[in-house]
Order: sequence, then structure tokens, then C-alpha cells
Amino acid sequence: MLLTGGKSLYNGNRVGGVSLLRHQQLQGALRPMNYLPVRISLFFVLAISPAFAQQPKSTSPLADTKPMSLVVSETNERIARLALASDVKQGDYTIGSGDLLGIEVFDVPELSREVRVNETGYISLPLMPSKVRAGGLTPYQLQDKLAELLQGNGLVSAPQVTISLKEQHSQPITVIGSVKTPMVIQALRRTTLLQALSQAGGIAEDAGSTVIVTRAIPDVAESEDQVDVPVPADPQSFTINLSDVLESGDSRFNIPLVGGDVVSVPRAGIIYVVGAVNHPGGFLLQNDLEHMTMLKMMSLAGGPTNTAKMKNAVILRKNPATGKREQVPVNLNKVMHLKEQDAELQANDILFVPDSSGLKALHRAGDVAVALTTGVGIVAAGRI
Repeated sequence: MLLTGGKSLYNGNRVGGVSLLRHQQLQGALRPMNYLPVRISLFFVLAISPAFAQQPKSTSPLADTKPMSLVVSETNERIARLALASDVKQGDYTIGSGDLLGIEVFDVPELSREVRVNETGYISLPLMPSKVRAGGLTPYQLQDKLAELLQGNGLVSAPQVTISLKEQHSQPITVIGSVKTPMVIQALRRTTLLQALSQAGGIAEDAGSTVIVTRAIPDVAESEDQVDVPVPADPQSFTINLSDVLESGDSRFNIPLVGGDVVSVPRAGIIYVVGAVNHPGGFLLQNDLEHMTMLKMMSLAGGPTNTAKMKNAVILRKNPATGKREQVPVNLNKVMHLKEQDAELQANDILFVPDSSGLKALHRAGDVAVALTTGVGIVAAGRI
């Protein structure tokens, strides 16, 4: 407004020396500029939001852990495939104890007869100086072996031997432990470890990472040819890592089984993390039992809550001598800051992290932690 001598000069068509129409036009032209910062801010919000939406979300360590049922299903599918592949490669039937063989030596009827393989895997033939090992051989291998022996002992100059299988007796192989269907397999032919596991339906969800094959001492009372056949003094036991069988492709791990073998799949150990953690629960130790430390378990449990008293954590561990749980105090704060060594946990340990409101419960941590483990979810922790 224009001031002159303290009085305002007002013209109905002019404002401050500017026409009212022009004033309104300027207001209309300038008004969008007043909202420009708001519009720019809105543009950036709309433009940046999709970019943030495309960023990978931060996930807890459990987010990348496969459900236990899926892990087991994939493992069992691989066991079935490899068992089928080994079955194709296996070829001919392997002679075992109790089998009845038909032996025919061309033009030598006195050597042609039916013989039964004894419990130690040997057969007896007339004119032969000792028993002949037949167990573990295919009929074709036994044919070659008998032809060589007949010629080497001067019995037949150019022997032509034919072996036929008249009767085959089952060789029971027992599969027990953490498998889908524990059973006794009546193996009528050579059976490998993977084939036995496949016939038992594969491993169960609580299976550990190893397979134990126990073999009884063979009865050698009837054997006369024992010079080149070492006999174990005690039952044999083979511990095989399941991952070696499935991943290496080495036939040394997929061992052939014999009648009387017992295949046992031990259950996996479980470590519990309870108390002031984001994802309390029990974690199956399948592939990393020897290296499962407190920090790894805390990571699997989603880390501590805001009220966690890390310095007052305890490990509850059962004493094998007394059967009672003992408390091992640990300061997770110092462990996380590398001021103390990260201790390895054992199967069936309970790592208890109290919170600020539950420090009094520390004196009865055993009762509290054991109660908290009841009904907790079990998660596969083998691939951390």
C-alpha cells in the first residue's frame, strides 16, 4: 500500500500502484511456487520408495534355514537316486551263504553236481585239495576261479565250467535308528549302504550326520582254507558320514553289506537356546556338531533381546557320571567382544540367557531353562 502524508491512497482498481487484475494474476502465477518444495519432496518419496522396496530385506539367521521336512525330503530323494544308480552298476547276483549252486564241468560228470554254500561262504568239491571260497563272488567269477583251480591242480586240462543258481537264501540286514521305517531287509542279492537306507524309506527328521554299520564275527569253524582270509577277532564297526556318501561319489563310502549287518542311523544331538533371545528353540546338529559354538547358536536364535543380560548367561550341561545338569557360567558380552574364547557346545546342552527382570531366576536357571525347552520348535542347524 502506498503511504502519502500518513494517509493511504486506495483505488478500487489498484493495489499499491498495481492493478487489482494484475495483482491477482501475479498471485496465481506465484502460488504454485509456494508448493514447489512440497511437490519436490513428494516426488522424491514416490521415486525412492520403490527403490527401497527392491532392496533385500534384512532377515534373521533362521530365514535362510530350510524347513526340516524339506531338507529330509531332498536328502531322501538323493539317497533313492544314488541307490538306483548303484543298483544299475552292481550287475550280477553275489553268491552268499545258504545258496544252492549247480556246477557243471563239461565232459567231467564226476565233478558236476549241486553244492550248497556253507555259513562261512565256502563250497566243497571232490578231488579238490581244499574248500573253495564262493561267498562274495558272482557266478561268472566263481566259474573262472573253479576253472583255474581245476587246471592248476591237474584235474582238467581245459576246463569249461558253468555255474547256475538253483536256490538263493535271503541274507537279513537290519536297519534301525532314525530312519523312516526301521526294518529287516531280506537281501537276495548284493546290497549297498544306500540301497538299504533307500529300502527303509530314507532318514527321519531327527537323523544325525553319520551311519554306523556293525558286522558280527563270522563263524569260521567249518572253514579249512583260512590262510589267505583274515578273520576279525571282534565285531567290526564302520562309521560313515552321510554327506560323504551323498556328495563325494566315492564308492568307498557306499560300502557293500553282508548278511547279518546292522545299519544304525543315530539321532542328531539337539542344543537348546532359551530365555532372552528372539527365536528360542532347539536346534538339530546334523553336519556341524564338532564346531557349534555359543555365537553360532545365538545367531541361529536371532540374537539377544533388548533386555538380555548377556554377562549372566549359563550353559546347562548334563554330567554323564551323575546324570544331573550342571551350570557353567558364561559371559556372552566378553565372548562377543572377543575378550573370551567362544566355547563349543555339546549335544543336549541348554544355553540360557536371562533378562533384566529375571535375574532372580538365575539361581534356579536349571528349572527355568528345562521348563522352557518343553514344546519348543526344532530347527535343522547343520548348514550354518
